[in-house]
Amino acid sequence: MGQDTSRFKDMTLPIRRRRDWVCGVTKITGRACLSAFFRLETRGGSNLPQRDGFILLSKHQCWEDIPILALATPRALSFVAKYELFTNPLGGWLLSSMGGIPLNRTRPMESRQSLRVMMELVRNGEGVAIFPEGTYYPNRMGPGHSGLVRMIGSRFRIPFIPVGINYKQEKWRTRVLVQFGKPLYKDPAMSPQTFLEEFMFHIGCLSGLAEGGI
Repeated sequence: MGQDTSRFKDMTLPIRRRRDWVCGVTKITGRACLSAFFRLETRGGSNLPQRDGFILLSKHQCWEDIPILALATPRALSFVAKYELFTNPLGGWLLSSMGGIPLNRTRPMESRQSLRVMMELVRNGEGVAIFPEGTYYPNRMGPGHSGLVRMIGSRFRIPFIPVGINYKQEKWRTRVLVQFGKPLYKDPAMSPQTFLEEFMFHIGCLSGLAEGGI
């Protein structure tokens, strides 16, 4: 039986719905909870812009990537996530309050408001995280999708930051290495496919996956 998406169709996500106090409390709670299971290490933080808008293009290993990436990034982030996560009223409120942006990849016309919100965030100098693989590909690179990157790159000249996430089991906890790569800029003369291959290659290398998804 198909999922009823009528509630999602009527959902609007104005920028004000992100609540800083929810982000702050969640970050403190998440750090305390995750520290029992993960040892987080970050590298390349100096590659992140201090004030300007940016896009993080991150590896997607598992669901823990989202809170770990939020903890590893010094600036507040909004995350593009599949719309099914927002259909529960409580879960949808929490995700939206933390900066979640729902996206329906199979029915993009239903995501027009979400896309406008994402563009406005970037225009206002904020950071947005995108997982270009779209779903989990543990310990390997999945095929990348360039749609959102192409849309943003055609309107703004902003830095796209490739991010690698690597998990390694240790004796008591799992070590997580989050590496922020050097900014990439979409050259107007560069084809979307070429740019896709470039940033997927960097994501793969930063994640310790030599093939880089190409």
